[in-house]
Amino acid sequence: MLLLYLREYRTYFHIGQNYVISESSACKAVKWVEDTLVKYQNFALPGRKALMKSEYEL
Repeated sequence: MLLLYLREYRTYFHIGQNYVISESSACKAVKWVEDTLVKYQNFALPGRKALMKSEYEL
């Protein structure tokens, strides 16, 4: 469900129709997954300093 939202830029309404759930349930599910992923270091993006450093190393 989250991948449909992120990759295809679909609305919560259309995602809800695919999974036969309400728009608000689709929104809550996507928000829960996003919040869960943000908590874990493995899914964190590098900071600005790390990105700048890697550009200079190329």
